[in-house]
Amino acid sequence: MTTEEHPLPDETPSAPIRTRRRGGPWRFARDVVVVVVIAVLVSFLVKTFVVRSFYIPSASMETTLMEQDRILVDEITPNFGGYQRGDIVVFKDPGGWLDPSTTASAPQNPIFAGIDWVLSLVGLSTSDSDDHLIKRIIGLPGDHVVCCNAAGQITVNGQPIDEQSYITVPSPGAAASGIAFDVTVPQGSLWVLGDNRYRSKDSRYNQDQPGKGFVPVSDVVGRAFLITWPFSRFGALDFHHDVFAGVPGPSGSPVPSPTPTTTGAP
Repeated sequence: MTTEEHPLPDETPSAPIRTRRRGGPWRFARDVVVVVVIAVLVSFLVKTFVVRSFYIPSASMETTLMEQDRILVDEITPNFGGYQRGDIVVFKDPGGWLDPSTTASAPQNPIFAGIDWVLSLVGLSTSDSDDHLIKRIIGLPGDHVVCCNAAGQITVNGQPIDEQSYITVPSPGAAASGIAFDVTVPQGSLWVLGDNRYRSKDSRYNQDQPGKGFVPVSDVVGRAFLITWPFSRFGALDFHHDVFAGVPGPSGSPVPSPTPTTTGAP
């Protein structure tokens, strides 16, 4: 008696393998475009909400920051933790601080203008640096800031602050400001000064403007935290928070660290 033979499962003839047709150069180009678009979108979101690049256009913050230094600005942390006295912040012109003749840009070739626009989206161009300012926070909302006492020091809520560790003055022992002032910072605003005290057009010089020299918190882009160029100056910025450690709050009680800012109407 004969038995019918059946092929084992692994002996079953396999179906012919079909090779996937390649898409050719058009498919490759499409994939490249998709990758580039995603990269630009991610970079744009990072620049808009996380970190941003600026260059220093003037000597107002020397020697903490030198002219033409490149810096990174943290846009996200201040929104959660607020600002502290001593923080170095970048902000839009509150109105009348900048000379229009120095901020007006010359006509640009359309091609280069387009390239600059693309680079600005990803944070590689700092073409808007001339439209912003950078200073150090001296007074928070509610603070009473006065200059100067008999020792030439600024006082905040009655407490003298020793700024010798970061300010530049014409000669040893010179007052921390050549301009006297006595202000109380409104809610939602900041009082800011440049470290190069006798060469900085900051809050002191703009008290005749509509904002009375105060910077609305809503105009602040973020807090500078890192020098990226030149490489010889690469490093984190020092906010010198210790200088303000003994300053009481506006009500006379110590201010916790970090100090949240009030973001009410300027």
